[in-house]
Amino acid sequence: MALQGSYGWIDTVKSIAYGPGVLKTALPQQMQLLGVRKALVISGRSVSKTDAYRKLEAILNEHGAFGGIFTEIGEHSPVAGINASVKLLEETGADFVISLMEKTGAASPIPQIAIPTTLSAAEYQIGAGYTNEEGVKVAVSHPELVPAGIILDAELTLETPTRLWVSTGIRAVDHCVENLYREGVSPPAKILCYAGLADFFKYLPISQADPTNLEARHKLQLASWMSLWPAKRDKYSALGLSHSLGHKLGAAYSIPHGITSCLTLGPVVAFKARHASAEDKEALARCLFYLGEPSTGSVDGDVLKLSALINGLVEKLGLKSTLSQYKVPKEDFAKIAELAAPGQQGVVELLEGMY
Repeated sequence: MALQGSYGWIDTVKSIAYGPGVLKTALPQQMQLLGVRKALVISGRSVSKTDAYRKLEAILNEHGAFGGIFTEIGEHSPVAGINASVKLLEETGADFVISLMEKTGAASPIPQIAIPTTLSAAEYQIGAGYTNEEGVKVAVSHPELVPAGIILDAELTLETPTRLWVSTGIRAVDHCVENLYREGVSPPAKILCYAGLADFFKYLPISQADPTNLEARHKLQLASWMSLWPAKRDKYSALGLSHSLGHKLGAAYSIPHGITSCLTLGPVVAFKARHASAEDKEALARCLFYLGEPSTGSVDGDVLKLSALINGLVEKLGLKSTLSQYKVPKEDFAKIAELAAPGQQGVVELLEGMY
């Protein structure tokens, strides 16, 4: 089976190219498809010093398309950095953006090509987030926030720090799980989530044990794509309670994007065993089949077993942490619960269990 290929989405993503080493051919092809000529590269500072960035710049220079690089957008996207990048975009006269970083998203309607180096899968969504001047995470959504092109090249992820790589993998596990009970997700997309979940459980430990294993990294990139299959949506919203809690915890308490899911997902799944609808419990219980795990004999028991398996994977990857480690005050729990899940009973106790 060929490792390389491409996929086009009519209304949002025009092209997704995938496969180790695909950047050299895919980037010029996507530029031609989009009719663009000059790129501003937006990248994290550490990523800008890697071979992945040097390969990207060389290809752009070969085609006379390099317009500059901006590296001043920090974690959780402070608004000052976004404003500065827009100013540079205007100054360089670039007509498209290339995102080579953990989270992708642009505040401009010009075309964007995303080249993710982690597994967080933000490139498949119409939503983005930034941190305002008061330190509050703000969500925005628009169909044009979805990149017009995406390039999944496992070779470009080899220098991604292992902890960042696997923790964002747990973020994508969170997508797979919460999409199973999110409204508006089609049955075929849910099947992809089950398949992606199985691959995360198989390949995250392999990738952590051997960070040079390109096949495992490639499989994980495809699983990340399966976790948030591009779909036409008019508005972005958090996938479920785990994501909603993560949004409220991340920027406010400086918890890395992937680690929020390591904290919240397992406990939230256990919470669902007590509070979810029968239909949602069935969808979660079905995960055991795809993970090759025997049933406990009851739906609630199967959901609790899924929670334990997720917690076990997090621990196996060395990602287990607590809210106390990140100095989240207990007195803030009621506020966090109300912001993340207005009117939902039991969320404060859920947070207390993460402490």
